[in-house]
Amino acid sequence: MLPVIDSPKQAIGYVRVSSEEQRDQGVSLEAQQAKIQAWATFTDATLLAVHIDAGISGKRADNRPGLQLALADARRHRCPLVVYSLSRLSRSVMDTLTLTKDLERAGADLVSLSEDINTTTAAGRMVFKMLSVLAEFEREQLAERTTVAMAHLRHLGRRISGKIPYGYTLAADGASLIEDPDEQAGIRRMVALRSAGYSLRAIGECLEAEGHWPKASQHWAPASILGVLKRQQIVEAAA
Repeated sequence: MLPVIDSPKQAIGYVRVSSEEQRDQGVSLEAQQAKIQAWATFTDATLLAVHIDAGISGKRADNRPGLQLALADARRHRCPLVVYSLSRLSRSVMDTLTLTKDLERAGADLVSLSEDINTTTAAGRMVFKMLSVLAEFEREQLAERTTVAMAHLRHLGRRISGKIPYGYTLAADGASLIEDPDEQAGIRRMVALRSAGYSLRAIGECLEAEGHWPKASQHWAPASILGVLKRQQIVEAAA
């Protein structure tokens, strides 16, 4: 374990290459380390350690021991974690933001040399916040597109998952959905009861009393009823 030194001029380095990048002769571990060391020399910072993940993909953070050690050291020393580029930290923008917020909560910072991001400065924090806003915007757009696409497929009667939704049965072609008359009656009853102010649990009790049963359970769970109602609203919106 590294000794704790009360100095503002400390840093932890992290470098990574995947097996694909090694074959393609991308930015090597040595080149990344050299860049980080040059930054430390230029800023007069003491590089306490450089943690390495060799031949590991950047898709996930939890399966990279070098990254976990680097994060732990940066949090413990409350000093910057320095990487050659954000892609070395993670391939996912949202994962990068999550990791950076984790560092921020511990009083640590992030320095990415290629993107010239340095959250120890006001300008660096501003740039990173802009990236955060753009990433959130992208995530919301993706969610909207997914919702619209799924609603469109439901409106067309197409199967979109391994489960057959309540109210439908699988057609002979194995891909299309056709309405199940009995279950459609159950959906109409759900909507009517909910509109009348019934709770989800009370709706389930009414459905069971009237002979409307779920596909794969002996009783209606409130969450299942809510899912059917939400799906019904999406289908109606797409119609």
